[in-house]
Amino acid sequence: MNREVLTTIIADLEQGRTPSLLVEDFPAFSEKATAGNEHLSPADLDVVAQSLTQADIPTFERALHAVDAGELAWLGFKVVYDPDVAKVKSGSGFTKDYGEVGSADGEPLVFFCSEAKEIVASREASPRDLFQMKDVTRGPSMHNEQFEGLTWASVALFNPIKVWLLGASDVAVELAPLAKHVGFDIVVVDYDSAYLNEGRFPDYKRIMLEGGSFAGLADLDADPSDYVCVLTRGHMYDPESCIWAVRAGVHYVGMMGCAGKNSSVHDIVVGAGVTEEQWDSIKRPIGLKFGAKTPAELAIAIVAELIDVRYKQRYPKEARDKHDHSLGR
Repeated sequence: MNREVLTTIIADLEQGRTPSLLVEDFPAFSEKATAGNEHLSPADLDVVAQSLTQADIPTFERALHAVDAGELAWLGFKVVYDPDVAKVKSGSGFTKDYGEVGSADGEPLVFFCSEAKEIVASREASPRDLFQMKDVTRGPSMHNEQFEGLTWASVALFNPIKVWLLGASDVAVELAPLAKHVGFDIVVVDYDSAYLNEGRFPDYKRIMLEGGSFAGLADLDADPSDYVCVLTRGHMYDPESCIWAVRAGVHYVGMMGCAGKNSSVHDIVVGAGVTEEQWDSIKRPIGLKFGAKTPAELAIAIVAELIDVRYKQRYPKEARDKHDHSLGR
């Protein structure tokens, strides 16, 4: 989330103006995100904007603080399509009872929610609303469709983790859309336009290396929070990719390949100055093990592992232990 968007909204509300909320800044309301959902559309963002008053300033101020502090937090949106139905108590008889009312009211609402379940909003929420508001922490949210009359959307206040796909292989083709769908920012790197092109990798950042090899990889910079998937075609440039990732100090590196091939890569990588400890930090073979064989299956295995790594990276051990305990693990 761009902090300037939040400061502009705050300034507009302070001056008694209706802020302009754009789908570029709140992509949960984009045509692509809402396609096929008759209860949510880009037009709802204008309805939300019209509902905002000076009472909503603390919500956006808390969001701004979260952006500056790098917190794991979201801006959430309550969107009402049938006010009367939204306020009616409903349930299955065997799920949790949230009291004698449904939603607190039939009006739209913008709220802040952090991973610590801190909620800031301009109006008091009903128990059922609170249940759904806290679910934005699942990113983007859950139970949107559970109750009639209203739905929910959310936008993260933190940046997505960047995943480098080194090699425009068939596995990378399958992996890119899956990884993007679960919230990663994708960058694909290769040197051959026959494989790295818009047809195979639409809507992703593509970096074309010059010189017919991966030598130019050394000129690229990665962030310590990034993930790297070594997927070079034919494993031809796996050593260069591993060396680059380790030297960049990224959070996660995974490489495809069998034990025999990886042993040869080991000798090249260590010979280039990488320590044994750094080599051991490379996940090989990449992906969770559940019998994946085809490019599509391998992509699922890899994305599953990326999700697991991200979860462990973002949440403290206490929270992970509590979550694992609730799952009986």
